[in-house]
Amino acid sequence: MRIEYHPAVETELREIIKYYNDCYAGLGNDFLNEFERQVLNIASNPLQWVEVEHGVRRALLRRFPYMVYFRIVSKNLLRITVVKRQRRHPLLGLKRK
Repeated sequence: MRIEYHPAVETELREIIKYYNDCYAGLGNDFLNEFERQVLNIASNPLQWVEVEHGVRRALLRRFPYMVYFRIVSKNLLRITVVKRQRRHPLLGLKRK
């Protein structure tokens, strides 16, 4: 399955990685590795994740308090739309296509 990212996801990831690297050297890389593993898990079976709104599904990261929102665009295309902390407003980013 092909994976694409909403343009805002790159900025979100950069900010998260910077925050964790400022807390502890290398922790941002750990976050990125976990994010990438979770995206591969999502791509392998996207229907296993809970649908939070029509067409939008959510996957939680295990080690970090973050969520990944995504849409199944077609049979062969998945779009990551949001990466955010679990404590952020639940509607933040849900309207992204």
